[in-house]
Amino acid sequence: MKRSTEVEQLSLSEDHLHLLQSFPSLKAAELKRVQQYAEDVTLDPDTAYPSLILSDNGKQVHDSDVKKNLPDNPERFSYCVFVLGKQSFSSGRFYFDVQVKGKTEWTLGVARESINRKGDITLIPEDGNWAICLRNGNEYIAGNDPAVLLTLKSQPEKVGVFVDHEEGLVSFYDVAAAALIYSFTGCSFTEKLYPFFSPCNNDGGENSAPLIICPQIPGDN
Repeated sequence: MKRSTEVEQLSLSEDHLHLLQSFPSLKAAELKRVQQYAEDVTLDPDTAYPSLILSDNGKQVHDSDVKKNLPDNPERFSYCVFVLGKQSFSSGRFYFDVQVKGKTEWTLGVARESINRKGDITLIPEDGNWAICLRNGNEYIAGNDPAVLLTLKSQPEKVGVFVDHEEGLVSFYDVAAAALIYSFTGCSFTEKLYPFFSPCNNDGGENSAPLIICPQIPGDN
C-alpha cells in the first residue's frame, strides 16, 4: 500500500520537485524513467573555446589556461569557455550524464542553436540556455532569472540532464543519490537544442579535472 500511496500523491500533486525529494523509492524510479532516453553524446571540437582540450573520443574536456591559435569559425565560442555536443535534438526526449568529480567550477545544460558564440553569455533561458553551475567549490546555482541558489544534501559527482520537448522541461539529477537537483518548466523550445558544457577556467590547476560524458550502459544508474 505504501508504494501505491506514493504514486497516487505524485499524480495528484503539482509539486513534483518536493515529492521526488521526499520519497526515496520515487526518486530511483524517476531517474530510471528518464535514463531510458539516454543518448550517446560527444563533444564538437568546432565549437570549443580555444583554451579547451578535448579527448580524442570526444567524451572529456578540460581547460588548459592557454588559448590555441584556432580558426574563428562561426560555430566556435570565442568569448566564453564553452563547448557544445555534436548531437542536436528538436523533438521528443533525451538524457545524458556527466562526471563532475574533483571540480571546483562547472556549467552543464542545453543550449539553442542560435546561442551567442562571439560575446558574453548570461546563464538564463532568455539567452538561449538552460543550465546549472557550480561556483567557488560549493555554490550550486540554477541559471534562471533571477538566479536560484540551490541547497544540495551532498556534492554531486555525476549529473544527469534530461529534456522533454513536448513538456517544455529541462531537469538535472544527482545520479548517485537519484535526486532531482532542479527543473526548468514551461520552457519554449523553438530551435534545435545541443548539450552545453563548460569545465570553466583551469584556475592554475585548482579546477583541472575534466568533465567526462559517461557511457550509457543498459541498467546502469
